[in-house]
Amino acid sequence: MMVTIDLGGTTAVILAGGLGTRLRSVVADRPKVLAEVDGVAFVFHLLEQLAGAGVKHVVLATGHLGDQVRDVVGGGYGPLEIEYAQEPTPLGTGGAIRRALPLVRSQAVLVLNGDSYCELDLLHFWIWHHQRPAHGSLALTRVPDARRFGTVEADTWGRVERFVEKSPRRAAGTVNAGVYLLRRSLIASIPAGTPCSLESDLLPRWLDAGIYGYARTDRFIDIGTPESFAAAAGFFRSHAAPARAAQARQRSRRPVPSLDHAAEVA
Repeated sequence: MMVTIDLGGTTAVILAGGLGTRLRSVVADRPKVLAEVDGVAFVFHLLEQLAGAGVKHVVLATGHLGDQVRDVVGGGYGPLEIEYAQEPTPLGTGGAIRRALPLVRSQAVLVLNGDSYCELDLLHFWIWHHQRPAHGSLALTRVPDARRFGTVEADTWGRVERFVEKSPRRAAGTVNAGVYLLRRSLIASIPAGTPCSLESDLLPRWLDAGIYGYARTDRFIDIGTPESFAAAAGFFRSHAAPARAAQARQRSRRPVPSLDHAAEVA
């Protein structure tokens, strides 16, 4: 019997919280995910990527000015059903993922940073992840200047061996691209309601469980600083079709259901 492999049953979580302090000089009145890039709020570029990969269900983990995100994005985008996990106080990236867990419907959870975009084949990433004894996998990308990110070292099979702290010296390096596949059980191990960072607190602690790095990625952009935000429009303009689709699909957004999506589980 042939088994169909697709992402239709996988929940994606977009980390749309954070205070965005480094970007306030250019985007002060809205969350980073709503910063307009090439004529469209940045979050719609991420949603377009997920819709194109066959994802059907998305949870937006919101924080600072989260009501704005709900008002702009709504309860659906094209084929995507969208729900919200709003943090009452800043929980960090790890705590935000944990808070979203009651809304997750799959055993493998696709997580995306809300302030970066990496071109990769999400379905191939999903297959690659499941071909390994991985509790978690992260997309890796090569950048000419790794000072802002720190670097990631992995073996020939892709198993991450260590995360290297940021260095003041300008040098190329392999960095975390902000796209993850995490086992639901791994997320459940995060204490609920506890602020923590996925990048600095959790991933290094989970190395012994088996964290893998997927290096088959293409272009990468991070809008976390004024300089990188200024470069983002040109990044998307060179691939105009997704941006046009995102602009058109905004008209298909649906109202957010009037449900309490902030429930915690122990």
